[in-house]
Amino acid sequence: MTFGLTFEKLLLIGIIAAVLVGPTRLPVYAASLARFVAKVRAFATTTTAQVREELGPEFTDEDWRALDPRLYDPRSIMRAALIDDAEPGRPAVSASRPALEPRPAPEPEPEPEPEPEPTAQAGSAGGTEGGTAG
Repeated sequence: MTFGLTFEKLLLIGIIAAVLVGPTRLPVYAASLARFVAKVRAFATTTTAQVREELGPEFTDEDWRALDPRLYDPRSIMRAALIDDAEPGRPAVSASRPALEPRPAPEPEPEPEPEPEPTAQAGSAGGTEGGTAG
């Protein structure tokens, strides 16, 4: 968080401040600035130590820079996933998609036997063929 301040801009601000303050008051302001920087450093050091003490030993050596989301480029992740899938003979397995155990092929179901067709009997009482309604 430099707020767009480069070394050249800071140097220019320092020179202008030195000219405006003057040579008589400059040592006093420089000493007060040094005390302020020392207080900020001491505050940061004690705060860091207190946070490490409260979080415990498992968080002391954590590399937070490795978890920076700006380091993960979605295009390279997708490209790597597509290359993994395209290579024959290499299983397409990643940390987000673990390997599945192969399932046995399902056994084919036996085909049912065809039912015999009913035969029509001549002169049956409910037939509609050749009869007259009474």
